[in-house]
Amino acid sequence: MADVLEDSRDKVQENLLANGVDLVTYITRFQWDMAKYPIKQSLKNISEIISKQGTQIDNDLKARASAYNNLKGNLQNLERKNAGSLLTRSLADIVKKEDFVLDSEYLITLIVVVPKTAYPEWQKTYESLSEMVVPRSSHLLFEDNESGLFSVTLFRKAIDDFKHKARENKFTVRDFQYNEEEMKADKEEMNRLSTDKKKQFGPLVRWLKVNFSEAFIAWIHIKALRVFVESVLRYGLPVNFQSMLLQPNKKNMKKLREVLNDLYKHLDSSAAAIIDAAMDIPGLNLSQQEYYPYVYYKIDCNLLDFKT
Repeated sequence: MADVLEDSRDKVQENLLANGVDLVTYITRFQWDMAKYPIKQSLKNISEIISKQGTQIDNDLKARASAYNNLKGNLQNLERKNAGSLLTRSLADIVKKEDFVLDSEYLITLIVVVPKTAYPEWQKTYESLSEMVVPRSSHLLFEDNESGLFSVTLFRKAIDDFKHKARENKFTVRDFQYNEEEMKADKEEMNRLSTDKKKQFGPLVRWLKVNFSEAFIAWIHIKALRVFVESVLRYGLPVNFQSMLLQPNKKNMKKLREVLNDLYKHLDSSAAAIIDAAMDIPGLNLSQQEYYPYVYYKIDCNLLDFKT
């Protein structure tokens, strides 16, 4: 979501909703979705339903992200060609047909990048860098903060010698031939990619919103399943336990652990000393250090923190 929204990353949070509400609200009002995950089915079946749903979302996301990122990457490559140093950038938007001697059997126009500090040196020496340079044929076509783009016309047979001498004088001859069809094709390709990206943007953001919600809801149902299973395993049947949500401030965490330990230590005498819990990663078994006399799972709603 953050990658797709690019310049509007500040809007990511408002798009991360579950069932149309913010994540904390969804969790505090959580009710088991009987339609999606019928409780008459076995725990194994319910778990498999959620797992298949998660896998489907993941596969769809990979396919959609790959297609969008390829498009975005191709567009960025073309944009990079039209920006940056005069030594490497595309010249399609800079040069014009009238800047060149075209369709001549003997003459050719070269494009040379000259550092700004070397303008006087260029004007003084370009005609004598090699034989057969057309006098007064050099013109400044474009400049940026560091360099200028000059044209120069010479006889074709002198190209190699001119390039060699230019390089010795810190002038860079661009490997460029004016081709109107190629430049037109590049512009059309950029317009096409830009249009395609805009077309895909809206549907992709909508898909991400819907499926983030689906994935988050499934995740919370997994949490509920884990609480149920772990409570039965610990405290036995018939089922007799109460689950609840606690949202302490960070500074109260240690005190809360102490209070909970005092309240419930009689439930499990083997529970180790209270140690602050590390982040709960789905699918990872709790380590010994995170074992408490009560069943505990962490739900982290600050999902954007993982992106920093």
